Amino acid sequence: MENYTYNSFTLRLEGLKVTEDSMYPVFLFFLFSYLFIILTNLGIVVLVCIEKSLHQPMYLLFCNLSFNDILGNTNMLPRLLSNMLVPPSERLISYYECVLQAFTTQLFATASHTVLMIMAFDRYVAICNPLRYATIMTNKMVLKLTACAWGVALVLVAVLLGLTIRLSRCRTVIKNPYCDNASLFKLSCESVFINNIYGLTFSVVLLTASIGSVVLTYTKITAVCLTSKNKSLNSKALKTCSTHLCLYLIMFFSGMVPIALHRFPQYTYERKVSSILFHVIPGGFNPMIYGVQSKEIRKFLSNVFQSKKRLL
Repeated sequence: MENYTYNSFTLRLEGLKVTEDSMYPVFLFFLFSYLFIILTNLGIVVLVCIEKSLHQPMYLLFCNLSFNDILGNTNMLPRLLSNMLVPPSERLISYYECVLQAFTTQLFATASHTVLMIMAFDRYVAICNPLRYATIMTNKMVLKLTACAWGVALVLVAVLLGLTIRLSRCRTVIKNPYCDNASLFKLSCESVFINNIYGLTFSVVLLTASIGSVVLTYTKITAVCLTSKNKSLNSKALKTCSTHLCLYLIMFFSGMVPIALHRFPQYTYERKVSSILFHVIPGGFNPMIYGVQSKEIRKFLSNVFQSKKRLL
């Protein structure tokens, strides 16, 4: 018979189960991944802020993605790393800290979609309405799009977590490497029917809007490129849109893998690892892809390195 502890404010994270032989390689991998994600994404944000030539809607909107990657990984990886160094019985977390981590985790996942959606709109305007781009994508519009992306994500996640924290708790073990909404409401012995209905609706609406906006945007961009004989326009569309599409596909498939593995209980460990990689993979690849593809960023970095060589 299962032992119940009602409404305990101390929870235990199951964490990531690794053998003694693999613990330090895994620990170092996630540690260096975290440092790389923070340094590269923070570097992008600082670079865009200080370099006037990068004060363009495309880069300002991308800063939202960098901020989201920093937020999502800082919320999850440091605690995951500290838990790997202690026995499973000592991987404790307070209920309020767990709720905060779950909120930030869900916000990261939701904002990954909403931010990429507003970036898709920017690419649509740039390719399909190039003459009106400067008029449409003003600083005011960039602020509105940013507020919309984060506002929608905050409201959706606030309702999601609000439905969860109303439940009483009879269990204390979070069967996951970190706290998320599903792990929290599984602590309850009450009916979670409403939580499941809202969670399903939340996921369907978000994914439908996300996939639909990207498909519609790129369908119109493709139509413009096929009917246009302007090689310069087509080349610009290919470069800028391939970057955005690559970021979207990395985020989408990284998120789909743990969801798909939920259907296969025998792959519990693989699901846990994939849920961590959902934070790590996009956070690591996003700044690299944008840095390599962006002519302005490459030019700025090249000038910096050349000036350093002259000083030496």
